Amino acid sequence: MKAARHLVAMAALCAAIAGTPAARAEQLVIGQVAPLSGPEATQGRAYSFGIQLHLDQVNKAGGVNGNTLVLVRKDDKGLADETLAATRQLLAQNAPLVLAGYFGNRNIAELLKSGLLDKERIALVGYRNTEVAPDGAWLYGVRATLKDEIQKIATHLATVGIERLGLLYEEGAGAAAVQGATEEAVKRAGATLVTRAGYPEGTTRVAAAVDKFLADKPQAIILVTTGAAAAAFVEDYRSGGGAAQLFAHSGTDIEQLSKRLSETHMQGLAISQVTPNPYKITTRLTREFKEAYAAHPDPEVPLSYAMLEGYIAAKVIVEAVRRAGPRVNRESFVKTLAGIDAHDLGGYPVNFRGGRTGARFVDLSIVSSTGRIRQ
Repeated sequence: MKAARHLVAMAALCAAIAGTPAARAEQLVIGQVAPLSGPEATQGRAYSFGIQLHLDQVNKAGGVNGNTLVLVRKDDKGLADETLAATRQLLAQNAPLVLAGYFGNRNIAELLKSGLLDKERIALVGYRNTEVAPDGAWLYGVRATLKDEIQKIATHLATVGIERLGLLYEEGAGAAAVQGATEEAVKRAGATLVTRAGYPEGTTRVAAAVDKFLADKPQAIILVTTGAAAAAFVEDYRSGGGAAQLFAHSGTDIEQLSKRLSETHMQGLAISQVTPNPYKITTRLTREFKEAYAAHPDPEVPLSYAMLEGYIAAKVIVEAVRRAGPRVNRESFVKTLAGIDAHDLGGYPVNFRGGRTGARFVDLSIVSSTGRIRQ
């Protein structure tokens, strides 16, 4: 009789616990404001699809600690004012646990300047820009820094005997830091930065820069630009007879280039990459990613590096949610995220113990005449 009463009491306790709000499964919102239309839409949509691809995997397997994860995204068309307005709307209407997948120098700068992240005490995990390092306590990068990329390019060029380099950069608040980082990397590699030219922020007006490089004739040019500006520069520079080797940073979109440029213009262009090659299965991460993409009934955009980066951002977020436990909130999420140390996503280690830049992977790829990665 005593044993029976004990079992009844335990059953009642379990039922009571299951009925409490804290124990009920919730929808955890990941909020993204990105260029889903406009010049950078190809990359914005690819990054977004990469996030969704992993969330679909996780939710299909039962979620995280019983909770499901939902991506709510808004289009800023690449405009900084729209980024801020859409973020305010998203925070008010959807109460996201975390933000992810933002794009653009001014966009992120305006977000930081607004104080929204501080006020809401919410992290932004995963972003793309062409600045050296945005200064924000709530920003967590899932890719190598721009400094890492520039150093990789400069070292490679010096190794193969190319020592007279040029730099194309986007003008704006972060331009001086980009120039300084490039000067430092080039000097460390034993080369010389002989030409530098900017173009107006948020545009593709590169004609003046093209003329300067055609006149100065550097052996190679490093492009720290948006994907749309890179495409405009490559087209105009090659059409004008420019023969320098062109090395773009990872923000350059291969799909966008291949749609705009001729085979002659595309061939031999080099791009630094901050994720493994998404077109090949070289790691557990890329295998899982490609399998998830292949299994999707209606992919929104073609496979790409930007998509894999979004997938990586989602994996980092999911891992932090898992470690934070079933009662995760913004505070516990950020605390847990900051404590992630040498976590392996499958051949792609992430570590936030040493700072808010979580990865250091950089590789160089060459684009073929058909717009695909050759190596």
